Amino acid sequence: MELRHLRYFVAVAEEGSLTVAAEKRLHTAQPSLSRQLRDLELEVGTQLFVRTSRGVVLTAAGQAFLDHARLALGQAAEAVAAARRAVRPAKASFSVGFLTGQEVEWLSHVTQVLRDQLKDIDFRVTSDFSPAIAAAVQRGELDLGFSRIEPQPDVTYKVIAEEPIVAILPREHPLAERSEIDPADLDQVPFIGYSDTPHVLRSIVERYLRERGVAVAPSHFLDGFATGISLVASTGGLTLLPAYVERLLPQSVVSRPLVGSPPMIEIAAGYRADNLSPVLASFLQNIDQLIASRSAMIRRSFPP
Repeated sequence: MELRHLRYFVAVAEEGSLTVAAEKRLHTAQPSLSRQLRDLELEVGTQLFVRTSRGVVLTAAGQAFLDHARLALGQAAEAVAAARRAVRPAKASFSVGFLTGQEVEWLSHVTQVLRDQLKDIDFRVTSDFSPAIAAAVQRGELDLGFSRIEPQPDVTYKVIAEEPIVAILPREHPLAERSEIDPADLDQVPFIGYSDTPHVLRSIVERYLRERGVAVAPSHFLDGFATGISLVASTGGLTLLPAYVERLLPQSVVSRPLVGSPPMIEIAAGYRADNLSPVLASFLQNIDQLIASRSAMIRRSFPP
């Protein structure tokens, strides 16, 4: 059995047709392809396909064989890639994690700051909940994390921005007719609260409402902005989220500022001070450029 047998088998299984697989995927003659598949079935010792007038269908044995064939082809491809990597100079890696949604806001500014290093590094980006980003920085899995300030051993934070918390509600909600939402009205409407995951946001909102004598009884609980927006759209409830989600809202959901001084929430760049990455050192030397770049973009987008 050779790799070409597996490649031919997978192509036919995925296309469901000898003709299509031969002409479009394998660029070989159909009689030759049929011969290769018969040889494969002889070696396996059982029928892998049922030929019909409308194409081919995998037998139970063929279905079982397909998963392993794909795995074998993937491992062979990885073996080739590993060999090629071994003869190339290794690139330094630099991993950045974002609180989900914040990559829209910050990734372009990060790449601008690191523009001179990008061609020489393996640059990796991920997104997750804020506590998970901070924990990954603490474990050394991320060189840099954009999150809330999450208490973690050995993680240093640099606050890079703060933003207001706004009301998120359905476009058809009665309060959506207002230009601002009075927090005193929040105890009269279904409110979407917070799970333990966005605990920084939950703490800020709870303190804000408590100081204003507002008591809400959450009907649902969000663990991230995407869940929150979905709950607003599907339940007709209202919630409070950081303003960065405004650019991510669907047509059926709107945001409104809160009356008076809104609660503010920080976003910070977290890193380990004992991380010796020269890329991290370069980033930290230029972090003020990052802050200034983002501020300039906001001024252009929202002129006074």
